[in-house]
Amino acid sequence: MANDPAVRPAPIGEETPLPFYMQGNFAPVANEVTAFDLEVEGAVPPDLCGLFVRNGPNPKNGDPGHWFLGDGMLHGVRLEGGRARWYRNRWVRTRCFEEDAQFLRDDASVDRTAAKANTSVIGHAGRILALVENAFPTEVTGELETTGIHDFGGRLTTAMTAHPKLCPRTGELHFFGYHFLPPFLTYHRVDRDGALTYSAEIPVPGPTMMHDFAITDRHVIFMDLPVVFDFDLALSGAFPYRWSDDYGARLGVMPRDGNADAIRWYEIEPCYVFHPLNAYDDGNAVVVDVARYRDLWRAGANQFAPAAAHRWVIDLERGTVAESPVDDRAIEFPRIDDRLTGRRHRYGYAVSNHAGVSEQPAVLLKYDLDRGEVRQHDLGPGHSPAEAVFVPSSGRSGEDEGFLLSFVYDAAVDRSELVILDANSFTSPPVARVKLPQRVPFGFHGNWIGDVG
Repeated sequence: MANDPAVRPAPIGEETPLPFYMQGNFAPVANEVTAFDLEVEGAVPPDLCGLFVRNGPNPKNGDPGHWFLGDGMLHGVRLEGGRARWYRNRWVRTRCFEEDAQFLRDDASVDRTAAKANTSVIGHAGRILALVENAFPTEVTGELETTGIHDFGGRLTTAMTAHPKLCPRTGELHFFGYHFLPPFLTYHRVDRDGALTYSAEIPVPGPTMMHDFAITDRHVIFMDLPVVFDFDLALSGAFPYRWSDDYGARLGVMPRDGNADAIRWYEIEPCYVFHPLNAYDDGNAVVVDVARYRDLWRAGANQFAPAAAHRWVIDLERGTVAESPVDDRAIEFPRIDDRLTGRRHRYGYAVSNHAGVSEQPAVLLKYDLDRGEVRQHDLGPGHSPAEAVFVPSSGRSGEDEGFLLSFVYDAAVDRSELVILDANSFTSPPVARVKLPQRVPFGFHGNWIGDVG
């Protein structure tokens, strides 16, 4: 990591500069806070009844060595009856947090109950699960208190990705787990009632870091890309993943009613993708929209060059992939209306910051992919939004009929607010700003959970 400017040595006599993830609004907050009857500027839509919750790294004891390695902390706001009833933030109290248990043991085996659940949070089959991609899920309550590890009654024996996909047609939860030892990749499926019903090893040539994937009504799409586990880095105590010019890049397409033997692989230009926007079937083709990095971590594991919107069209008959840029803006955290997961989407939302990972204020973008248009919502000087989650105004509303929820940091007062936008009137002022009692550090992923008590 000597070439990483974020951790370069300080001159003699000066203190070593803190890495970006320990400064400004990347830095952790120290306290767990509970606040009721939050102040609202504007009006909370009365149709919004549920919990907006987001996960992210919040190290409790000093520098963890990488932005991805901090202890997980959930930040949640409960909306009901046109009111913001409460805000809570709680650490996800895994064994790693409570006991300083080690995920990677001295004998190179792993303890999947000891990792830091810091990446995402979902609701499924009456449970709320905090997720990180190298461990079992951690269940939490509707008030964000940790219940414990959830391994689907002992049927889950691998890690679970932080990005499972809920099929809106079947209610099934699709996910995978990856590992630095064989089996490198395993696919799983959970039924609508929360029972793990299917697991299968997916053949990949090595320990690739597969952060996310995609589904369609008929297929599952895996991204086998050239960021790989490096044992020498791991043994040195450094972040253990790096770019590889030798690994190659390909997409795997598996029928949802098939198994690993039915996967077909399609080579693509080397790149990396943390997050797809969505995928769908289009006749004999599969369309996949992603936030694409040209490469990742070539010069150091704390460098994040910008990603941009990109489209792959996989021709299943010809065995080819057409690649095309969608937009040249720097984006991350792409989202859709989750009711369209695996189906054709028109709209997408993302956070844009031309400096990549930066303290510079960001803006929200809305893509109209049918018209090739992009709209921008700038929340004002010093205001930086996080991932925006779409919530439909009702179960019967259309794709663009609903609200976008995002935690927004206000640098002028060093605090955050929950901003609610009308998705159909994207550039209009927010319909509501919920004032929070403290700042919400820049983090990762959240969701709307509408069936909590």
